[in-house]
This record gives sequence, C-alpha cells and structure tokens, in this order.
Amino acid sequence: MNIAERLSRLGTENAFEVLAEVNKLKADGRDIISFAIGEPDFDTPQNIKTACIQAIEQNYTHYGPSAGILPLREAIADYVSKTRGIPVSPNEVVVTPGGKPIIYYTIHALVNPGDEVIYPNPGFPIYESVIKFVGGIPVPAPLLEEKDFSFDTKHLQTLITPKTKLIILNSPQNPTGGMLSDDDLKAIAELAVKHDLWVLSDEIYSRILYSGKFTSISSLPDMKERTIILDGFSKTYAMTGWRLGYGVMNTQLAAQITRLETNCESCTNTFIQYGGIEALTGPQDFVDAMVAEFRTRRDLIVAGLNSIKGFSCKNPNGAFYVFPNVTEACKNLGFKNSKELQQHILYNGDVAVLPRTAFGARNQGETEEYLRLSYATSRENIINGLAKIKKVIEG
Repeated sequence: MNIAERLSRLGTENAFEVLAEVNKLKADGRDIISFAIGEPDFDTPQNIKTACIQAIEQNYTHYGPSAGILPLREAIADYVSKTRGIPVSPNEVVVTPGGKPIIYYTIHALVNPGDEVIYPNPGFPIYESVIKFVGGIPVPAPLLEEKDFSFDTKHLQTLITPKTKLIILNSPQNPTGGMLSDDDLKAIAELAVKHDLWVLSDEIYSRILYSGKFTSISSLPDMKERTIILDGFSKTYAMTGWRLGYGVMNTQLAAQITRLETNCESCTNTFIQYGGIEALTGPQDFVDAMVAEFRTRRDLIVAGLNSIKGFSCKNPNGAFYVFPNVTEACKNLGFKNSKELQQHILYNGDVAVLPRTAFGARNQGETEEYLRLSYATSRENIINGLAKIKKVIEG
C-alpha cells in the first residue's frame, strides 16, 4: 500500500494494544483482571449528564466556535485563574475533543523539522510520537526513581541546545504517579526563561493529589506567556468517553491553535461542552470522594506490590498509577526485561499490566525494569489481581 512516509514516524499508545489483547483473551473465556487502562471506573456524575441531556433537548446540536463556546471558555478561564493563581481570559482558552489535540496542535504550531523537544521518559507515549511525526527531534529527559520520578535538573540543563524549542512536563505523571517538586519547577522555569523556550505543561491529573497543593509552572515569574496548560475533564470527572479537554495559552498562540482546530474538527461537540460547564461550576463532592477512594486503593496496591518477591514500589503522590521496580523479579524468573514479565503475568496469571517500554525506549544507561499498574479499579480487583500476580511470581 502506497502511504505517506510521515506515517512511518507516527507511534501509538500501547495501553490500547494491551486492551485489545485482553479483550481477545476474554472472548476466549479467560477471566482477566486489568490494571492496564488509565480510566476512572466511576460513572460520570448525574448532574453533568443531566446538563448534557438538557443541552440536547434545548437544541444545542449545531456548530459552535472552533475555540469552544464562550460560556465554557469563561468557566475554564475562571477555574484556571483560581486553581493556578494566574489571570486568564476566555480568549486564552481553546476547547478540544479531549486533551490529546492540545499535544498534537501545540507541537504542530511550535516545532519545525529539526527542532528539538525535551520530554519526560518514561512518559505518555504520544509526546514522542507527535514530535517525530512533525519532523522534530525528541530528546528524552529521564525521570529518576531515586528522585521519586522527578528530573535531575542539572542533567536537564545539559539537554538544551540552540535547537531546543519546547519542554514538555507532566505532573502528576503518567506512568509513575510522581510529581515535580516546587524547586524542580523553579529550576525548569529559569531554564525556559534563560533559553527562551516554550513549555507544554500536561496537568490532566492536577486534581488527583493525595497530599500538598498542586503548583503549575505557569504561575512562576515570566512563565504564563510561554506556557501552554493542558487540562480536561476525562480524569477529574470520569468523562473519558466524552472527549472534552482544553488548552490555556497566550492569545497569539490560541489563535493559531484555533485555526488547527478549524481545519481538523471544525469544533468540539456543542452539547457536551454544556456538560463541561456543569462539571466546573457544579458541586465538587464527587471529585473529593473519588480522590479519597483512589488514596485508599493506592495504599492497598503499594502495600500489596511490596509484599511480592522481587517487587519494590514507591508511594505515588498523584494520578492513579504505580510504577514498581521489578528488576529483581525479572532476574529471579529468568526474564530479560519487563515486557517478558508482563506477558508472563498476562498469559499465566490472567492479569494485565503494562511494561516499561510502553512508555518510551530506555534512557541511556538505564538498567532497571518497571511495570505500570493503574489502580483505577475496584478494591476487590486490586486484592484478587495482586494475589494472582504473587502466585505467578512466587509459585
């Protein structure tokens, strides 16, 4: 088949490939417990669903502005102003069908062929995929277990060259659940200002914290104008299938991102945006209860993983992922990497997890092996899934 060369540079999201594998095994009659997909197992709150249904009944079913309907952009601007401590106007907001388009559009708008983009590794695989797709050069910045999966900011400084255009941050992080400290954010901000760099700050998990307060790099001196905040409704309000996200950026860039939106989707689904307004302006007790439940599940899964021979797991402070070190388990079982361990756990233990390589190739000098487990599943599944993993690992 004769297809464009650029498609050879486009990656994928391995979680969905494992999901397909899981679904095939289930169709064959296997009872699989999955820790693979990062999706809250809660239903969207009823008040949000009702707002969307009412919008349909009121015939908000036509095209809307490419940047998003004004009432939602006003609600987002108010929400981001309060949560990040920065002034935001509706003209600095672009609403998109999910958060991924902000990654895609930002990189397309800012990165020319040959430009370098620094991104976290291990990290969300779409960052590297889109950088390569536009002809940019991906420059991985290692997230270090010994720093609770933060950067070595001194090493980060050595990655910056005259070709560097953009730094991508994700805190709280997928896949590690780690967070960047305030000191790390300050150091990164100083580098961005010094070298005149853009920062794409993926803050999709900003509401899922277990202690402390979230800090956005956009709130630091001289950073608002050079930061693109990515956020959305999927994780916070259990709205993954609604596909509703947004970016916050300076007005000049917002106009360019809006042009990309016009060319690709025309606009985000209109009546779903009314659900977004209700999510931001309505009661927030659902979010508080969900995060409290995630905290209980986190404690349960971390303790369980640390009881398995050859597993060592940090206690994450955000998102709903754990990233246990399984180097010793791989050695004990004669596996050369976590991919082989993941397959062993799936096919012999009926439990789906993701290997380290689902989140980027190894960094130079990296020797440890990891798995990612999402604890966005029931306590019963966590208990039963860990028991199955323990059995298949320890015999």
